[in-house]
Amino acid sequence: MTDEATFGRILASLHEAALDAARWPGFSAVVDEALGVHGQSMIFGDGESAEDVRFGFYWTCAHGERRTDLEQLYYGTYYPLDERVPRLRHAPDGQLFHNNEVFTERELATSPAYDAFTRTDCANAVNVRLDGPRGSRIVWMVHDPIHDDGWSSAQLDLIRRLLPHIRQTVRVQVAMGRAGTLGMRLESLLEATGLAVLQLDWRARIVAANDRARSLLRAGDVLFDAGGCLFARSPTANVELQDLLARALPPFGTPGAGGTMIARRPPGQPPQVLHVIPVGGGETDPGAWPVAALVLVPDVAQASDLDVAAVAATLRFTRAESQVAVLLARGMTVREVAAATGRRESTVRSHVKHMFTKHGLTRQADLVRLVRSLAGIGGGRPGSEDVPGS
Repeated sequence: MTDEATFGRILASLHEAALDAARWPGFSAVVDEALGVHGQSMIFGDGESAEDVRFGFYWTCAHGERRTDLEQLYYGTYYPLDERVPRLRHAPDGQLFHNNEVFTERELATSPAYDAFTRTDCANAVNVRLDGPRGSRIVWMVHDPIHDDGWSSAQLDLIRRLLPHIRQTVRVQVAMGRAGTLGMRLESLLEATGLAVLQLDWRARIVAANDRARSLLRAGDVLFDAGGCLFARSPTANVELQDLLARALPPFGTPGAGGTMIARRPPGQPPQVLHVIPVGGGETDPGAWPVAALVLVPDVAQASDLDVAAVAATLRFTRAESQVAVLLARGMTVREVAAATGRRESTVRSHVKHMFTKHGLTRQADLVRLVRSLAGIGGGRPGSEDVPGS
């Protein structure tokens, strides 16, 4: 079983990767050592077929070194031939699959892709697909164990334990990438304009904030500052926020963990996403407490003026379908929509399929673009009953 000190080092390396994509190999090195494996590969992207797939990023690392040669070989030669791809694309969120389980018995003997995997220490690699932001997918492949005795239950348990942290890291990367802040130093983040940035010390007190964050605090409808500490306006959201801060800033010796929440806003305004992520080191002014965590609040201006009733009327959606469509257009995942509306994920996915059928769509991204094209179209004043959570 992995000790907590090792798990803490893994989380710290993930938090670094969340803020700077160049740190992925460092995360790989720590995990490779902890798991005793040859390496790992990570793909983030969307699309429902080989024709419309888009990669946000794709990397392969072995023993802490980025292997661009293997990336180019796989993407340029074997990706179109890889029988796993459509199967993993629709695999259940968070379920582990070994390569020799994803390929059929016949494909194990005939597949050029599987043959390539056997030559690059991936014959029995573990694959997992995770739901990403805005209908995207994260696929993580952990390469074969170094020892020939197969996977142990402890190794598989560690992979499962890391899954929510992998998802969180990619979510933060996407938010920072859209804001043009990925890879910025802590002090430079305070100059960011695409998202609100609050820096907290080990006591969860606000050390510094950029202009957008200060405006958010002055407005006070989502977050506010009292005595140098950060609070959410909604009592329910504040309980969740304080829990996130406590997990990101635990007592000394306990690894911190990042997290994401959705805070309700006044009626007629979209819910606000907040990312909390621990950071290591960094000082502000001499004598100040070191920056220990960041609170990142992405810009919600895009699609914020979508009217549920207008979307329903224009696109011939039911009220329930329109609620789902608007929340997806505002950047929420299927899971988040289900939580915000009190529905099951399967129900939300069923609404999405019905909307696909009505307009001949096949991708969630196309549905989102269609709905966002209606921003600003009139209708009655949306109330809290239109979009739960808004």
